[in-house]
This record gives sequence, structure tokens and C-alpha cells, in this order.
Amino acid sequence: MKAIFYGLRNNHVYLILITLVCGTVVLWAWEKTPFLTTILPPQDHVMRLSADDKIKEQQVSVGENILEQSEKGVDIAVVNATNTSSSAVEEGNTNLTTLLDKEHEISPSTKEVSDVEQVSKQKNSSKQGEKKNLVAPSSSVRTDSSVRGEDNNNLMSHVEKQACSYAKGKWVTDDSRPLYSGFGCKQWLSSMWSCRLTQRQDFQYEKLRWQPKDCKMEDFTGSKFLSRMKDKTLAFVGDSLGRQQFQSVMCMVTGGEQRTDVLNVGEEYGLVKGRGAIRPGGWAYRFPNTNTTVLYYWSASLCDLVPLDITNLSTDVAMHLDRPPAFLRHYLHKFDVLVLNTGHHWNRGKLNANRWVMYVGGVPNTDRKIAGIPGARNLTVHSIIKWVNSQLLRYPGLKAFYRSISPRHFFNGDWDTGGTCENTSANAAGMEVLQEESSDDLAARAVKGTSVKLLDITALSQLRDEGHISRYSIKATPGAQDCLHWCLPGVPDTWNEILFAQL
Repeated sequence: MKAIFYGLRNNHVYLILITLVCGTVVLWAWEKTPFLTTILPPQDHVMRLSADDKIKEQQVSVGENILEQSEKGVDIAVVNATNTSSSAVEEGNTNLTTLLDKEHEISPSTKEVSDVEQVSKQKNSSKQGEKKNLVAPSSSVRTDSSVRGEDNNNLMSHVEKQACSYAKGKWVTDDSRPLYSGFGCKQWLSSMWSCRLTQRQDFQYEKLRWQPKDCKMEDFTGSKFLSRMKDKTLAFVGDSLGRQQFQSVMCMVTGGEQRTDVLNVGEEYGLVKGRGAIRPGGWAYRFPNTNTTVLYYWSASLCDLVPLDITNLSTDVAMHLDRPPAFLRHYLHKFDVLVLNTGHHWNRGKLNANRWVMYVGGVPNTDRKIAGIPGARNLTVHSIIKWVNSQLLRYPGLKAFYRSISPRHFFNGDWDTGGTCENTSANAAGMEVLQEESSDDLAARAVKGTSVKLLDITALSQLRDEGHISRYSIKATPGAQDCLHWCLPGVPDTWNEILFAQL
């Protein structure tokens, strides 16, 4: 028994000695060659891998955001360029001579507005520029096959569809027209423009519908318009042709029916009839069911008009060519769709009758280069469009349009020299528009490179000389013919159909 005990004790001692020796060897080997470091990465390397993964994740996220914006039609290049534009137009600090030289607005061959139908044509390439700008930078987006292939093809297809030129097409007969009755719509339509109330006997002009060449224009209905404009405001700012477009919209939306639920909200926009005034400076109506507001503000020149002496009714009026109307500066933030126009008041007779005196930079104009009517009008149109474009970054939900000029059709004279427009056939000047460029050269050049869209109605309206008020009136009194304004229902309804399609 003792022999067994002493044997086990000796074995235990040997085991302890062996363990100590092995431990010493392991510790010595670790100091010389730490073999575990070949298996486990250093702590700082693990940290770098996490950071790299995070950077890649952020890059993918940025690429997705830019792609999403591109698919929504965000013009990155235009936004960046516009972001650097100055607001000096409103402050009157624009270098006007440089502006005019740059835009090439003044030329020896420039004509008065009354000859706008014969102005030389210039190619408008803004649609191509829009397509190029919609492509996001390749360094900022993912380059997998779905992004470079199918998604981009769908995006460009969508852009091409949206870029349809509604100005090209033809007039066709449609027995379902007009969209409202000229006998009705007395709530919104001025009687002087309702040719059904006059002695006119032919109404074939009411049956014509504009059919674009390369795309189908969506049918207009009041319910679709109100749904699309839910909680939104449509504002027309311009001359009496803008007022016709405004009245046309009201008739189209209501179908010419009486609407007691529609609210007059002109007071919200300062559109109230002043003491001694024939009419207010505009009108504003709201459809309560959809909270849709449609308004019109009279601004024949589209520039700021300020009486030099408010205590004198016969005072001269400063016509600030480089400054938008105070109404726009005060209420632009309330608008969702803005339609601007000007043109037919730009003649020496109108300026003299209204006692308008040209101002530039806050002082009377001394630049002979813009003292003439064409130069002054060019400066104003470019200035107002540049100003509106500069505001679109502040109000990204706002869609702005500049409507090209509505053509006049005085034959054998002018409005005060025996000019007439007694044609009753729409076939006299043809029925189709095939030209690529706008007939309103000034309008096309003014909107080029901006996010303000051109509502191009000049050429298609040029074909409709039979659609004017002409010699007809309610009392059948002889006098000058109106070959400027249109019968309603009529051509301005088409302007609104195109506007509705572009929305």
C-alpha cells in the first residue's frame, strides 16, 4: 500500500515539473513569435473596415437619392445654375446694357408688337437641354445594370413623353364642342365677349378642337381640373387677353353653370374695387369643395407701375421696366400655378395715354438702347421671367408659365383705321401647324435656360382669324372692329386645355 502511495506522489511531482517546463517554453515562444496575430486582425484594422463599410453605405444612399430626384424630373444643372442667380432685378440694380447685349434683344430689324406675327423665327432648343440635364452625374449614382439599363430607359421615355410639343398639330371638327354654352356662363363671362349674345349667326368656330401632332391631349373636365388643383391656386397675371383666359377657365370648370357655392375671395389678394374705379384690379374665386382658387390680376405691361404723386390723379406713372409688379412680389408665395402674358399694350399710344414714364434701376431711363418700345418690352419680359425663375427655388411647388402672344387679325388697316376681320371660315389660313420653333421669338428666347415654361399658343391661334369678336356687339352699334379679343367659347379655351395638359 505504501509503495503505491509513494509511486503516485512521484508521478504527481513529475507532472508538475513537465507542466512548468511546457509553460516556460510557450511564454518564450509567444514573446519571440506571437502566432495568434496571424489569425486575429489588429483592433485598428477592424475599425477601418467598419468605417469603409459606412462610407460605401452612404455613397449608395446618396446615389439612390439623386436617382430618385432624376426620376421625378429634377433638373440638377438648372437648379445649380439658378441658385447662383441674383435677385438684383427686384432691387433695380441690374446692369441693363450688359443684359441686353448678352441676350441680343435689340437689333435694327426689331418691329413693333403689332407686327409680332411676322417676326423672324429662331430655333428654340430648351427641350433638348432639359433632357440632357435630367441625367444624374455617373459618379454619384450606382452603376448596376438596373440603373444603367431599364430604369434610365424608362426615365428618358417619360421625359420624351412629357416634352411633347402641344404647339404642333391641327384644328379638327368636333361635334361635342363647345365645352360650355355661350348663352350661359353669365356669372363669369363678360357679355361683350359672349358672341352668342350678339347678332352673329355663324358658330362653326365653336366646334373646332386642337389636336396635337405627336401626342394625345387629355380631355378637360371640371372635376379633373379641381381634383388636380386641390388645395392649390392658379393665378393669371397679364393684360385683357389674360383676363379672357381667366374667364374661359371659370366657364370650363363650371360648365357654364351658375354656382352659388363658389366664393369671391378677392379681398384676400387686395382685389377690391377702389373709389371711383370702373372695376377692381382683378378677381379671385374659390371652389370650397376642393379649396381650389382661380384668380386674375390686371398687369398689361408686367412691370411695376408706381404713381409719382399719389395725391394727383393726373400724375405721371413710373414704369419700372426691370421690376415685377408689387402684386407678384406680395402674393407669389400663395400661388401654385402662375401664367404670365403681355404684349398688346406695348405701343407709344398706350404709354402716352396712361402717362407711363420708363424707369430703370429706380430712376428715369437714360439708355437710348432701351428707350424704344421693342427694347423696353424685351427688357421687361426678360426681367420678369428671370425674377420668377429666381423665386422657383424658394417655392419648389410653383409651376410658372409665360404665355406667348395672342395674334391680331386686322386686315386692310388697324383697329382705328378701318381694319376688319369678317372672315367666317377657319380654312382661310389653313388648319395645321408643323413648325418646330415658336412664332413668338421673344417669348421663346426669354424662357430658354430657365424653369419657366412656354405656353406656346401663337401659331395655332394665328390660324383662327374667324374667331374674333369682329364687328359684332350686343347693341349692334357701328364702329371699330375688335380683331384682337376672341369670342368665348372659343380659342382661349384651347389655351387652357394645353395648360391643363402641361400641368
